[in-house]
Amino acid sequence: MQAPAAFAPFRNRQYRVLIAGLSASMVGAGMWAVAMVYQVIAIGGGALELSVVATVNSVGMIAFILLGGVTADRLPRRRVLIAVEAANLVAVSFTAVLSVTGVLTLAPLCVSAFVLGVSLAFFYPAYSALLPQILPARQLLAANGMEGTVRPVLQQAAGPALAGVLVAALTPGPAILAIAACHAVALVVLTAGLPRALDTAPLRFEDNAPTPSGPVADPRIPAPMDGPVEQSADGDDDAEHGDPAPPRSVWADLREGVAFTVRTRWLFWTLCWAVFVVLLFIGPLEVLLPFLVRDQLGGGSQTFGFLLAIYGVGAAAGSLLTASLPLPRHYLTVMIAVWGFGMLPLAVLGYTDRFAVMAVALFVCSFTGGVGQVIWGTLLQRRVPPALLGRISSLDFFVSLALMPVSMALAGPVAQVVDVGTIFVVVAVASPLLGIIALVAGRLRRDEREHPLREEAALA
Repeated sequence: MQAPAAFAPFRNRQYRVLIAGLSASMVGAGMWAVAMVYQVIAIGGGALELSVVATVNSVGMIAFILLGGVTADRLPRRRVLIAVEAANLVAVSFTAVLSVTGVLTLAPLCVSAFVLGVSLAFFYPAYSALLPQILPARQLLAANGMEGTVRPVLQQAAGPALAGVLVAALTPGPAILAIAACHAVALVVLTAGLPRALDTAPLRFEDNAPTPSGPVADPRIPAPMDGPVEQSADGDDDAEHGDPAPPRSVWADLREGVAFTVRTRWLFWTLCWAVFVVLLFIGPLEVLLPFLVRDQLGGGSQTFGFLLAIYGVGAAAGSLLTASLPLPRHYLTVMIAVWGFGMLPLAVLGYTDRFAVMAVALFVCSFTGGVGQVIWGTLLQRRVPPALLGRISSLDFFVSLALMPVSMALAGPVAQVVDVGTIFVVVAVASPLLGIIALVAGRLRRDEREHPLREEAALA
């Protein structure tokens, strides 16, 4: 019997190892979000100290995310993932020992938070770039959908819940020890399960430049892309003549990634649209929604928590559905339409006093967002050259991360002069309108017709 399309990647042993390691790491990350809060409280800290630890973590992630992408394109991605989990294990174990022995202070806790942030900056570009090396192109949509499904379950639900139980039953110290155990499991699984053959140096961009007969085949890539590859600005002289590319600086590699993004219309215009959506959406969701819950529903933290849980369930459901279906023929149009018009239900948030209405609006928004995110991740892996995939993934991550705090910083002041309901209406209406602008200005419908990504029949 043929397995559902969403589970097709699990036939690949290397993918099973990779998703197992990722899952263990996700549980640890989810536990840290809760254990860190109560560890700060346990050492006598308050809101200010908690803010310091959270900020240090974010700074580590944002400051190193672009370097993480360059590293994923320069070094073997398997080794990057292993090094990241080793760093996580050392940092969390150090904190756990200090916590259990009762000598932990704010400074070492900040150091560990910084290391975890930096590790995240290196992990996801390497993970995203490694997937196309171990899976055929037809299974990338399912793999991205599976990640989008398990992340809310493990990192936003199971991890925090487990940490909450351990902290309540014991102290933050044992919870942090459990986090260290999660990263130890991830380290062992990735080290023992992923073959050393994956350590072959990643392709340089020129090595995969198109030729009259198509992309250059390279035996070092187990599962080459079946989609179109964009042309390098540098040409393909090295590929044709077999001359090795000269060593280049990290800055030159980073410039190459940015230049590729700017000259690749579908990538540039989709990222521009995403920038504005993040700026419009994240602040109202994170900052203003709790006040709507209080003022219109008469609820508190529990009600807000339920709404966030529903939001997470919607994202997981959308991801799982997308993983079960073939990539749409008009993939750019479908992605932006679903993602953009899925924001429309947010318009009701400021004008309802019913929990069910808010819940449905948030579910629809997150469901369509999950669909769009899975398609987007798959497009990066199928249309970006392997030698640039780490950098482009990190640039995408950086754009989203960098604007999240800006959006949250603006939401409060704007709400002082503009009605909260009006703000959510603007978010709901502007998102699809900006998506239409991106489709037209970027000529995205023409692009997807010229660059079809045909789905191969799934193997039995």
